[in-house]
Amino acid sequence: MSYLPDLRETPKRLQRKRLYVADTTKIEDKLERKKVKRTARKKAAPKAKRTGPRGENKKKLKKLARGVSKR
Repeated sequence: MSYLPDLRETPKRLQRKRLYVADTTKIEDKLERKKVKRTARKKAAPKAKRTGPRGENKKKLKKLARGVSKR
């Protein structure tokens, strides 16, 4: 099977991720790395409240007869 990149990981999305996650690639010790990440998470601005219900952008599936596969 060939390697397929995750299509959702666009450069813009990666940039957003980098803003609130500390760069811990250089830290070897696992506990130290966890500590650095936690402090970075605490310093980051809190996320805004949801504007709509959770999962509003999920694909909607039609109701099918019993025993029929949806996907």
